Amino acid sequence: MVSGPRDASGTATSLWRHRPFLLTWTSSAISQAGDRVSEVAVPLIAVTALDASAGQVAWLTALAWAPNLLGMLLGAWVDGRPGKRRLIIGCDVFRAVALLSLPAAWLWGTLTTAHLYAVVLLCGAAGVLAGCAFTPFFTWLLPASSYVDANSKFSAARSASFIAGPALGGGLVQALTAPVAVVVDAVSFLASALLLRRVRVAEAVPERRQGQGVWQGAREGLALVLRHPVLRASLGCTTTINFFTFLTGSGLVVLFADRELGLPPGVIGLTLGIGATGSLVGALVAPRVSRRIGIGRAVAVGTVLFPAPFALAVVADGPLWARAGVLGAAQFLIGLGVMLFDVSLNSLMAAAIPVEVRSRVTGAYSTVNYGVRPLGAVVGGALAGGAGLRTTFVVAAVGGMLSLLWLLPSPIPGIRTLDSMERYEPADA
Repeated sequence: MVSGPRDASGTATSLWRHRPFLLTWTSSAISQAGDRVSEVAVPLIAVTALDASAGQVAWLTALAWAPNLLGMLLGAWVDGRPGKRRLIIGCDVFRAVALLSLPAAWLWGTLTTAHLYAVVLLCGAAGVLAGCAFTPFFTWLLPASSYVDANSKFSAARSASFIAGPALGGGLVQALTAPVAVVVDAVSFLASALLLRRVRVAEAVPERRQGQGVWQGAREGLALVLRHPVLRASLGCTTTINFFTFLTGSGLVVLFADRELGLPPGVIGLTLGIGATGSLVGALVAPRVSRRIGIGRAVAVGTVLFPAPFALAVVADGPLWARAGVLGAAQFLIGLGVMLFDVSLNSLMAAAIPVEVRSRVTGAYSTVNYGVRPLGAVVGGALAGGAGLRTTFVVAAVGGMLSLLWLLPSPIPGIRTLDSMERYEPADA
């Protein structure tokens, strides 16, 4: 186990002076910025280079999330293998090569929609695999007392990428064309891999599970989540909030701003940028809030603050500045709530998951939690078509807030700190 960030006298110091964390954080920040470029460039490859239809573009989102449905199997496979850091590095290199195949095929005149789908699907699978490996790697990187601070810094980097990334992606697409802009994301994965190679962490050797296959390991991971009082409540809460908030999706937010509020494209971009600043602020204040009211209560506050502002957006009316202002304020509060929820809950889960099953539990958790997102998007599209966009936003807000009901009877609201957190054991099967 890597010791926490302390000086020679044993006094705790800033994470920025902790070399393994700093290298890992920089690796993640660079990769996140590259991802935001691809989120703009890849759909534009489909539209501009392949003349894709709206349905074909929608499949890009579905395929990107689809590998999460294999999370239980991938997590169980990762748990039984050493070298989590090497696996993350391998996934970075794999994604770089896959992405570089797009501009290469475009230059040779052989780029097809099937090729684009395959790259999105493979990169999504590598991302899930890397995520399963990162969960134990993160807990070896730092002591539990630093989890909240570290998650806050990782989330701040991600939030900053959402502020600057889309503008960078759009500028690169305009200057270089969409296929060439994807090279930036590929390079970011290679840079991430090089930085992680310099991280030295003492990894625990996984126990050999004699006669236990991947399927059995996957079932054990899901069973542990369902028996553990903290993890079970967390899964119910996050799955509910993900389903309802994905009823709107980023596409319906843009459609709502355009058709319901009549905002011009430049103003729409500005309001979404304001929302991203809310995420950055939330990531930065989450540690202070969790210290002030307790980490469990911070999760509960985020559970309400995340979805509630969707209902605020539907009352936007009046002159252009008022409509844009209300939507911008709603996006800011949503971003604030997301980060307060994510930073606190991710830290709580990192402390709750037993070390020997981190990857398989993460895989099982993401299978349910992220697997529900495409379903939410499909249901949201149908609801918006039948009942209207404003009704869809209200349903997203009310349904999302109902996720709090999973937390109230659980131990989570009573957990104040990770250091003093009682070890809640899974119930007997």
